[in-house]
Amino acid sequence: MCGIAGFYSADKFFSYDHLTAMTDVLAHRGPDASGYFHEENAGLGHRRLSIIDLSEAANLPMFSQDNNFVIVFNGEIYNFQEIKKELLAEKSIAFRTVSDTEVVLEAFIHWGVDFVQKLNGMFAIAIYDKARKTLYLFRDRIGIKPIYYFWDGKNFAFASELKSLTKVDVIRKNVLLNYTAVNEFLHLGYIPEPHSIYDKIYKFPAGNYAVLNNSNLTFTKYWDITSKIRKESNISEEEARIRLKELLVSSVKYRMICDVPFGTFLSGGVDSSLITAVAQSLSHEPVNTFSIGFKESKYNESNYAKAVSEFLGTRHHEFVVTEQDAMALIPELTDIYDEPYADSSAIPTMIVSALARKHVTMTLSGDGGDELFLGYGAYKWANRLNNPLLKAFHKPVHSCFSRLGNRFQRVGYLFDYTGFDKIKSHIFSQENLLFATREVSALLHPDLRREIILKDDFSHLPLTPAEAQSLFDLHYYLKDDLLVKVDRASMNYSLETRVPILDYRIVEFAYNLPEHLKLKGNIQKHLLKEVLYEYIPAHFFDRPKWGFALPLRKWLQSDLKYLIDENLSEENIRRYNLIDYKQVAQLKYCFFEKGQDYLNTRLWQLIVLQSFLDKKTF
Repeated sequence: MCGIAGFYSADKFFSYDHLTAMTDVLAHRGPDASGYFHEENAGLGHRRLSIIDLSEAANLPMFSQDNNFVIVFNGEIYNFQEIKKELLAEKSIAFRTVSDTEVVLEAFIHWGVDFVQKLNGMFAIAIYDKARKTLYLFRDRIGIKPIYYFWDGKNFAFASELKSLTKVDVIRKNVLLNYTAVNEFLHLGYIPEPHSIYDKIYKFPAGNYAVLNNSNLTFTKYWDITSKIRKESNISEEEARIRLKELLVSSVKYRMICDVPFGTFLSGGVDSSLITAVAQSLSHEPVNTFSIGFKESKYNESNYAKAVSEFLGTRHHEFVVTEQDAMALIPELTDIYDEPYADSSAIPTMIVSALARKHVTMTLSGDGGDELFLGYGAYKWANRLNNPLLKAFHKPVHSCFSRLGNRFQRVGYLFDYTGFDKIKSHIFSQENLLFATREVSALLHPDLRREIILKDDFSHLPLTPAEAQSLFDLHYYLKDDLLVKVDRASMNYSLETRVPILDYRIVEFAYNLPEHLKLKGNIQKHLLKEVLYEYIPAHFFDRPKWGFALPLRKWLQSDLKYLIDENLSEENIRRYNLIDYKQVAQLKYCFFEKGQDYLNTRLWQLIVLQSFLDKKTF
């Protein structure tokens, strides 16, 4: 696990000093070693967090045996031993290390770009061919490991985090605020691929590789879940349960391979409990588990995590989060996430990552279970809103509900969509109490409004509305919100986090299951729960789903109210001339005076945006 950076330019746009600056700002991702490769038109930099093969021989950049190919690599390849055996069966290679990096490099040399199809892992890989003056970049199928890149049509640079690129003066001087990204952020709470908050810096697409030679940059998609959906409609529940358990055990076993201490994040919910249970069943000693709680009982699941830990026999560690803990981290959020990012659960994720790093270097997370196995309320709403009767009368339903109390107003927002072609982003936005597209338009000054265009037409696939909504989340929310949250939070403390449920084999399996095995009546994540109950009795989870949330509403009305006062004052809003202050004033009035406490998430979005503008690097 590491931080990587590099560049390619035909006209010496970048220098060695640029390379070292880009790389060294990523020291938190890799405190154990650093290395650089540089020649006239290209450079690769690396910061290493040692996980597999702790020897200096495995440091990067790593060179091929003929010294022509150079690689930097962020991530882990879990099946590298199998690939190594396959390589040795086809050619004679004197491996110099026992690392996965060397296997990746030799696989590329032997099979070319198609080698990526053989990889099971999370990865961002850069390989430079010195003889052909060609740069290759590869990102994992799901988009677990990040790559950002700057491209002006002639000069190219890439890095694991945005701050690495904006650190470079020649990049910083050539980028502006991306107003499309601002519109997307206000609607979704994060900025989706391919955009970043900067207009010439992009997010490298998941499941793609790129080839750059001279000024010719081409992308090729090597994996797409939509091409894998065939639907196993005849599979029985028992067959599906057995197969899912096999895949989960295989995935967790792969992700337990490391040369450092490891543990699991354990919230006490379904997904983290399942991953912990499987890991403990495969371990000969107690697994380290980590959880946090809150003083507010409504938000505190630490007792559930402790109960699961005691049942499984793990070595449990917990920490109770206070307003003061949150306040201490808030000033760091912009620096850690580099662009507007409004998922407030980043704060508890940072806290539990800091706790874990005191004991281990690698953790397992349960992310992905809700998206793959229909665990969110949004999926039920997708089925409801696709009902022909509700589609026909959605405006009267919205009008009726909007006149009622807070709870009904929130439901009414779901029926207030402008067109069914954008229903998936609307459902996501309103389920998370964010700004609808019409509200975004009202917020922004007219010349800053941009159309939000997201890939959400899956009508050609054999999917129910709930499954299509889930696929939308896989493309956007999971990759550009949840995985970003975990990557930045954990790597800020030099902690690697692996996500077993997002093994591409499980992803493909889940999308080929019939809906009733995932959403069975009112039971969400049915099949996943059935596997879980083989390890832990069902009564441990006989409670409503809550999630990893902060008591944000209460805190913004008390100890964190200063964030609204400082960031959303008329003076501060007008300073940047992006947002109509009248709209902000109305939001504050409704939140504090009219009791519309669900508006706390929208106020948080605006706080995050204004904080970014205060610290922007251009």
